[in-house]
Amino acid sequence: MASYLLIYSAIILYLACSALLYFQLKNPADTPPVRKKQILLIGLGAVVLHLLVLYNSLVTPEGINLGFYNAASLVSIFIALFTLTAVWRHPVDILAVILLPMAALTMLLDINSNTSHILPPGSSPALAFHILTSIIAYSLLALAALQAILLSIQNNLLHAHHPGGFLRLLPPLRYMEVLLFEVILAGFVALTISLGSGLIFLENMFEQQLVHKTVLSIIAWFVFLILLIGHWKLGWRGRTAIRWSLAGFVSLMLAYFGSKFVIEIVLS
Repeated sequence: MASYLLIYSAIILYLACSALLYFQLKNPADTPPVRKKQILLIGLGAVVLHLLVLYNSLVTPEGINLGFYNAASLVSIFIALFTLTAVWRHPVDILAVILLPMAALTMLLDINSNTSHILPPGSSPALAFHILTSIIAYSLLALAALQAILLSIQNNLLHAHHPGGFLRLLPPLRYMEVLLFEVILAGFVALTISLGSGLIFLENMFEQQLVHKTVLSIIAWFVFLILLIGHWKLGWRGRTAIRWSLAGFVSLMLAYFGSKFVIEIVLS
């Protein structure tokens, strides 16, 4: 009973934070900066409750349960936390408006899930570190992918000369592009650490059941490396940056969740 109370409290806080930020976007003159910080604290409260709920299903007597829904829920916690941090630093409230309800949705999906992928209690600290950095990398680059999508929509609306509606909810292009490459760089560093720790400490990264994850992750790493070099050396931005960002994320998504979804959801 207490667990359900935490779940629905977190969901309500996620949705409340998203709704309040949306109303602030619609009426920016009516919302002082102090109130925005209070709204973000509501979102932070949702993240804390979400983490408490997930801990109960993540930590089991058999070991750490990183089944599909638990993994997705953990990723959504990191995404929500990174999003709130970004909104605190930049006027990119629209990211939280979209992503916080998605975090609430992962909580709903996780309520009655029965998927499991148990890491036994004796698992090495190196494996735990590899998994943690992988989740952080995926969360950051998922956030970058959403930014790339919003940037694409923004570019299309500007070129079509439609200044009203959804475009008014988006921050200036310069904020979106600066934050996009900040997040991509942070995600790339986390992905580099994840791959490096895996190649150094794990002996089975190229075994049959893991080789596709390793190869797709390495492909994603090269895609983001080329994008960052292209941005710094050649000034890549706009549509070029959007395409490379989405290509890298799709490769990473297939690596992290592709086989997990098929094995634990489709074939279960």
